[in-house]
Amino acid sequence: MNFGLSAAIANRVPWALRGLFAIALVFVLREAKPFLAPVFIAAVLTFVLSPLVRWLRRRGVPEVWGAALVVTALIGSTVPLAASLAQPAAQWWQRAPTTLAQAMAQVDRLRAAIPGLEPPLAARAPPPLSARGAPGIPPSTAPVLQAPDHLKERLANEGFALGGLLLGHGAAFALSTTASLILLYFLLASEHWMLARCIEAVPRRRTRALVLGGVRSAQRQISRYVLALSGINLAVGVATGLSVHALGLANPTLWGVVAAVLCFVPYIGPLMIFVMLLLAGMLSFSSFAAMVAPALAFMFIHALESNLIGPWVVSRRLALSAISVFLSVMFWGWLWGIAGALIAVPILIGIRSVAVRDRRLRLLRRFLEGHRQSTPSLRSLLGVAPRARRQPHRALDAAAAASEALQAAQLGGHRSLPAAAAAATEPLPPATHHRP
Repeated sequence: MNFGLSAAIANRVPWALRGLFAIALVFVLREAKPFLAPVFIAAVLTFVLSPLVRWLRRRGVPEVWGAALVVTALIGSTVPLAASLAQPAAQWWQRAPTTLAQAMAQVDRLRAAIPGLEPPLAARAPPPLSARGAPGIPPSTAPVLQAPDHLKERLANEGFALGGLLLGHGAAFALSTTASLILLYFLLASEHWMLARCIEAVPRRRTRALVLGGVRSAQRQISRYVLALSGINLAVGVATGLSVHALGLANPTLWGVVAAVLCFVPYIGPLMIFVMLLLAGMLSFSSFAAMVAPALAFMFIHALESNLIGPWVVSRRLALSAISVFLSVMFWGWLWGIAGALIAVPILIGIRSVAVRDRRLRLLRRFLEGHRQSTPSLRSLLGVAPRARRQPHRALDAAAAASEALQAAQLGGHRSLPAAAAAATEPLPPATHHRP
């Protein structure tokens, strides 16, 4: 008995160790965000931009200069856009106290319409003792004291805390962006060397071919996805900016850029844009139709993109299951925030490229691909034959029985021929279900 218990414990120890290793790895990834987030972002951008460096190398441009040209072009296309957004962002920051006061007023209106959340009524302070008996002092001249509003105080404190949080995250974002660009240059300049050294370390030639094919496939698929999604989101940002400008909302350029960036995050990004446009409409307009018009206009643009343009531009080869995409966005967003949510889908595409070439990851590949292939029925998975397939077998069995009856009648005498003929021409019994 002790030997059996020891064997069972020994069989379960590897799985327990794997589970502990996975949990430890998740928390290491979460704590190492300042270091690992720029590395992952630079790696994803390397997969996207390395074909350009290889194309320049085939034209005679060394990788060092090709990587410099590509990174310079990337910076040159983003810095002017960021500079154009600096002025609207500064104006928004200057109007923050007024915007907060307007938000408080809107919150008071909504609270007045909801029973149980009404703002506290103003209370009049009692007059002083010296003025209570004095004739000629009306009681209405008593000072008015406002009852403490804990919800408004909480919102004000959260607003000030949000300002400090934005300043802190802005500095961290600038540092992380600089580190990502520097690392991107080094990865692009040494991409061929690093890949050759990694493949050289693999002993078997067949495994080398699989590793190289997987890396190139992941590069093609990730670059194709990111470039196609960039074009789509650019069109969505332009359409959003034009629509909010036509509806009279301030800073249309800022809203267009926000829409183009957050649409890289599936499901959650469009929802965030809808909520922000709804709040901006509530703070900018007075009528209900004007309040909800910007948010509804963006939802129409997003519905048009996600149902018509997106499936046509993005190939079906890049199609992933909605469950896997949503779980990946939630996981990486929980780990690294917006940076993790932006690279969640490229990481998922890379994992699928590995799962396609490893038979042990067949179940993971089917889960990631989702409804791309036809799903088998549960009856076929359980080994139960369909009813339509069992019907011909019953007909053949009845015909064989009738033939045997005729042969027996011929051997036994002519008296049983009519009975055998009647048995042969008898209609088949109705099909009944047989459980295996």
